[in-house]
Amino acid sequence: MDDSRDGTEGVDGVSGSAARAARDLRVAFSRLRRRIREVAETEGEAQDLSPSQVSALTLVSKSGAATASGLAASEGVRPQSMAATLAALDQYGLIERNPDPGDGRRQLVTLTDAGRERVAGTRQARVEWLARAFEDHCTEAERQTVIEAMAVLDRLTRP
Repeated sequence: MDDSRDGTEGVDGVSGSAARAARDLRVAFSRLRRRIREVAETEGEAQDLSPSQVSALTLVSKSGAATASGLAASEGVRPQSMAATLAALDQYGLIERNPDPGDGRRQLVTLTDAGRERVAGTRQARVEWLARAFEDHCTEAERQTVIEAMAVLDRLTRP
């Protein structure tokens, strides 16, 4: 097969099938990520939050207590941008800020109960959509293939 036709040329020392698998996986995950975001937004879970606010809320959920500067670094944005994002989340009552016990000059950002509920609700809506999509559009054999492929992908992510 001529790899130049499928966009996998130019990967030195890698088989055409490995390059194609990498490309196809990246494209599929990008589409899936975009579709899952759309589903959450149309279901009402994220209508009043911008994508950067949803991203920051999810990051706070994953990191527990974090500083604004730490969140900015994790998101790759300027601290001023993160401060504006956090101010909006604070207005919605989704986060709270408390003094850092180790350094009183800094504040730690955590989720409020409403923030935890929001993250859990959004996550649940996304999981339900994806499960329904697998049920409606895939055969049992295809679902088993995805489960097996996920085991392979999990192995790729381990050190």
